[in-house]
Amino acid sequence: MKYFDKNTWFWILIGALFFLPFLGGVHLFDWDEINFAELAREMVLRGDWLQMTINYETFTEKPPLFFWIQALSMSIFGIGEYAARFPNAVLGIIVLPFLYISGKFMVDRKFGFLWALSWFGSTLPFLYYKSGIIDPYFNFFIFNGLFFLIHFLWKRREVNFIFLSKSARFYLVVGGIFIGLGILTKGPVAYLIVFLTLLSYAISRSFKFGMRFIDFFIYSLVALGVFLLWFLVEYSFNGPDFIVEFTIRQWELLTTSDAGHKGFPAYHFVVLLIGCFPASIFALRGLGKIKGLHNHVIDFQRWMIILLMVILILFSLVGTKIIHYSSMAYYPISFLSALSLWQIIEFPRKKQIWISIVLSIIALVAITVSVALPYAGMHIEEIKPLFEKDPFAMANLQADVPWSYWDYIPALILAVTLIMYWLYRRRNSNFAIRTLFFGNAIWVFAALIFFVAKVERISQRAAVEFFQEHAEEDVYLLNYGYKSYVPAFYGEVKPYVDPKAYKREWLYHGEVDRDVLIATKINRAEQLEREIPDAELMYSKNGFYFYRRKAYAR
Repeated sequence: MKYFDKNTWFWILIGALFFLPFLGGVHLFDWDEINFAELAREMVLRGDWLQMTINYETFTEKPPLFFWIQALSMSIFGIGEYAARFPNAVLGIIVLPFLYISGKFMVDRKFGFLWALSWFGSTLPFLYYKSGIIDPYFNFFIFNGLFFLIHFLWKRREVNFIFLSKSARFYLVVGGIFIGLGILTKGPVAYLIVFLTLLSYAISRSFKFGMRFIDFFIYSLVALGVFLLWFLVEYSFNGPDFIVEFTIRQWELLTTSDAGHKGFPAYHFVVLLIGCFPASIFALRGLGKIKGLHNHVIDFQRWMIILLMVILILFSLVGTKIIHYSSMAYYPISFLSALSLWQIIEFPRKKQIWISIVLSIIALVAITVSVALPYAGMHIEEIKPLFEKDPFAMANLQADVPWSYWDYIPALILAVTLIMYWLYRRRNSNFAIRTLFFGNAIWVFAALIFFVAKVERISQRAAVEFFQEHAEEDVYLLNYGYKSYVPAFYGEVKPYVDPKAYKREWLYHGEVDRDVLIATKINRAEQLEREIPDAELMYSKNGFYFYRRKAYAR
């Protein structure tokens, strides 16, 4: 308990206050959140936690650890949005004090506080723990795998000014276990990231950094061993199909781009610069020399810079561009930000005006968006011409969304935060920094409350409500012309007895034994009517068209 000082409890309380509320206040978003939640739901429903399924067909894209955690949450809280997002909220309550304790251990209490603050007060890292995606656990395991590997090297090299109470082998094995958990969460990219970071660090030190081949072998063997413990059980029950199909899918994700997830080469740089505001701006300064650091902190800075570069390069080369692919960068960015902030407070000097200018530009963009959303919502006819070429978006705008002047509150919060930062940045930099980060966190939290449910009402709620309304009926539920897990999760689909029910061709054209309810989008409605001529339009709403194909009379 020696690590649990008042700041530790402070960050636990802050995490609980901000991450736990309103998790179930809005429907899960297609498709990652609903995809993962549906996997967990089917685990609970089927009572089989070994073989993963989606739409009750074998799923081989990811290992099971996160889905086990989600399924456990659903077993406790019941199937729903809160249970799907609860595991990440709990992890957020863990990560904030973890960063504080780690920073205190490496430098001092003030640095630890700034590291936790840099994470908590930045936009995407905050949102991370209000979601039901897999990456928070994946990245936490990867970071700890690297973190303990660094501890191993420090212990081996007998680094000064830091006390490591355990043996070098202990840190090596613990690091390997964490990487194994990362592999068991999302796949071998966990090992790849650490391997590339270690290789790059070794090259930067001319391979003179205290690690022998046998050490690397043990580390890798432990990591692989954690994954193999599960795989051997999976193999004994279900054969080699999972590992074969999983390997093929991982290669596809690395070498090709999924439809709808393409992007320009600098995609992740832009995402991290804007999405990790304001930590990302201070982190730019943290890339340079920082005054007053002990050698082990300078060494850790090198590790974090290399890790950041590895992530940016690796996921810029990957064909699929998704915003959370580069989320592992939140760890080095928050650390480098803390370095910069620590120097600003500990060694006051002439302030670098460029940091404040860039901060202000991004903040003004966020304020503008926060003003534009409610304004557009209350003046919907003025923005419709912008979407004339997209019939689905035009129809989405017909949604009945209750915008009001109260929705300007998030913009007001961020505007006051920016003004306070400028007023105090010279007189009291410590107060200005805390105001900036806590203010941004409150803005993100307010934006979730005021905006997200309204955006969801526009984008997908019509489809969600349709399937919820028919969840208790003895019908088949599916979508047409677009990928979605809404029918399965919100339609509460149970396993079908007839294997033909999993074949779309039969559901579209066969002699079905119960009605088939189909959702499609406005731009696919005519195509559906040509392909399924006996489907009858029930109604349309906000860009979604809903059809019924009646059961054949017996």
